[in-house]
Amino acid sequence: VERSMLMNGRLDGHIVQGHVDGRGEIIAREKAGRNFRLKIRCGRVLAAQSVLKGSITVDGVSLTISALGEDWLEVNLIPVTAAETTLGARKTGDAVNLEGDVVGKYIARTAAKSTLTEDMLAAAGFIG
Repeated sequence: VERSMLMNGRLDGHIVQGHVDGRGEIIAREKAGRNFRLKIRCGRVLAAQSVLKGSITVDGVSLTISALGEDWLEVNLIPVTAAETTLGARKTGDAVNLEGDVVGKYIARTAAKSTLTEDMLAAAGFIG
């Protein structure tokens, strides 16, 4: 569990289990002011379980997803993260270990088994 998870009596942050869900590949590395932006090919399954501004663990480092596509995601590294982790030395073509957010995995699994439809939600007044 990330160190900042329990703050002010509330659950916050990214639940990290230390499991590798898959391997990714850095497909772009760009300087963005003082930061670095890494675009990582992660595959369709992990991308589908991820959300913009949600969390992803890259080589054991919990990061925020800043952009998301069908089979890729992007994260930003602030200077201290780049300096204090191995991610600062990563370059295009490098392989990385990825761990998705456990909550996202459970939601995806539950949704796949659900018989609930959009029409049912509309009929019940949950969506317009």
